[in-house]
Amino acid sequence: MPLPPTIRVKLSSEAAGAISITPVVVQDLPARELIEHVLAITGKDQPRIREVLLRGTLVSGASRFRWTGWDPGMDELRDVLATFPDPDPSLPFASRRCLRAVLRGGRQTIEVPREAGTAKGLFQRGSFWDLLMQVTAAGSLVYAGYSYRDHADCYVREFSAAEAERLRSGGAAVRYSTLREQICGAAFTRADLFAARPNGGAVGERASGE
Repeated sequence: MPLPPTIRVKLSSEAAGAISITPVVVQDLPARELIEHVLAITGKDQPRIREVLLRGTLVSGASRFRWTGWDPGMDELRDVLATFPDPDPSLPFASRRCLRAVLRGGRQTIEVPREAGTAKGLFQRGSFWDLLMQVTAAGSLVYAGYSYRDHADCYVREFSAAEAERLRSGGAAVRYSTLREQICGAAFTRADLFAARPNGGAVGERASGE
């Protein structure tokens, strides 16, 4: 059946420790917005997307979405999916459009939003973000796909032991104490970097490197 313009969705919390009586919020979501939430989990896998839409439930982050399931027509689904960006390994990484970094090592992950990484303390000349982009640019990045949740392309940069130690030392420049302690004390070995496309990722647009 054709995609409806809006979907009535029930939202509830899936956060750890959420109280069982957390109120359920009901709202009408544009069908495209709901599909974008599905894409963040499935990617452009049409059979899986169709299955989720028919099932009528999805957990995304700390939220559970529920709706009356329906079976979309494959042609209609294909048309709406064509309006979303596709992964493009040919796109070079552009540090000026990098939105956030995730430092990884073992089981630990450290989220570094650009705003937090660029914040400098009094009398500091450079930021941790400046250092991260400098170290990143000194080696090769591997394209890891398109994140529909972040509206960004993801790139992976593996660090040498010396590079990781340099970044840990540079973590002292972070203004926020919790983030500073995480960076300085973590045994991370790589970074996942999320870079937005020009014009919000409009289909057909290409990024240019720096």
